[in-house]
Amino acid sequence: MRYTNYRFPVPEEKVIRLITDTDAKNEGDDDFAVVQALLSPKIENVALVAAHYGAGKPDSMEKSFRELETVVETMGFSGQIPILRGAAHPLKEKSTPVESEGARRIVEEAMKEDDRPLYAIFLGPLTDMASAYLMEPRIARRLTVIWIGGGLYPGGGEEFNLGNDIAAANVVFSSPMEVWQVPKNVYEMMGVSMAELESRVLPCGPIGAYLCGQLWEHAMTPGPRKSAFRPGESWVLGDSPAVGLLLYEDRFSFEWMRAPAIGQDMNYIFDQRNRPIRVYKKIDSRLILEDLYAKLALFAKNQGT
Repeated sequence: MRYTNYRFPVPEEKVIRLITDTDAKNEGDDDFAVVQALLSPKIENVALVAAHYGAGKPDSMEKSFRELETVVETMGFSGQIPILRGAAHPLKEKSTPVESEGARRIVEEAMKEDDRPLYAIFLGPLTDMASAYLMEPRIARRLTVIWIGGGLYPGGGEEFNLGNDIAAANVVFSSPMEVWQVPKNVYEMMGVSMAELESRVLPCGPIGAYLCGQLWEHAMTPGPRKSAFRPGESWVLGDSPAVGLLLYEDRFSFEWMRAPAIGQDMNYIFDQRNRPIRVYKKIDSRLILEDLYAKLALFAKNQGT
C-alpha cells in the first residue's frame, strides 16, 4: 500500500519497501509512527506486524494486532495492507526462532527479486526479526533493520523494548545484517506537549481524534504519583524516529560502532567480532513532527473531514 494523494512528486527511484513491526497496544506512541508511515508517499507499506510486549503478558500480541486493525480501519485503509501476527512471546533460546506469519512475511519479502530497498522498523522487541533471520539467514544482506530500543551508549542499561527480548537483540546484533539503532536517550528527544497535539492532530478527522484519544487515555491511566514517565502535560513519541529516518537519514547524527553483546542486566559488552552498526546520537524531532502534522492535515482535507 502506497498513499500518494499529494501534489508533490516522489521520484520512483526513491521509493522503498517497508515492514512495520510494532507492539502497538503497549503505549500511545506506536500509532503515530504507524500512521506517518502509511501516509508517506516514499514508502510502499508491504505489511504491518503485531508484536508482543513481554513474556508476562500472554495476550499482548493479540492486543497489538487488534490495535493495528483499528488504526487501519479508522483511516479507511481496510483491506489495503496485510496485518499479520508476530510472535506471542520472546525467544526461549538464541538458536530457536518463534515462527509466525509476521516472521515468514519478513523472509518472503526479503527474498523477493525487487530493486526497491527493503526496510523493517521495530517499535518494540526484535523477536520477529531474530526469528526471520534464524529461519532464513540469507535475508541478512537483503534488508535494513531500524530498531527503537536499547540503553544509552557506552554502558547500556535497562530499557523496555530490549528487556522484552534480550536474546533476540543478541541474535540481530551478532548477525551480518545492517542495523540502525535509536537508543533510549535519543528516542526520548521526541517530546511533544498535549496542547500541541490538541492543536495540530485532534482536528485532523477521525484518525487525528483517535490518535489523541488513545494517547490521552494511556497518559491518564493511574500510575505512581511521582513517576517521571507521566509528566502530566507532555509525552514522548519515541517510536516516530524510525519513520523519520526513512524520510531523512541525517547522516551527520550517527556513529558507526561495533555491535555490542548484551547481558541479562541489559548492559553492553563490546564484542570486536561483531560488525559495526549505526547508532544514532540525535534526531531532528521538529522535522519528524511537522511532517506528521502536515500529512495528517492534508489527509483530512483529502478525505473531506
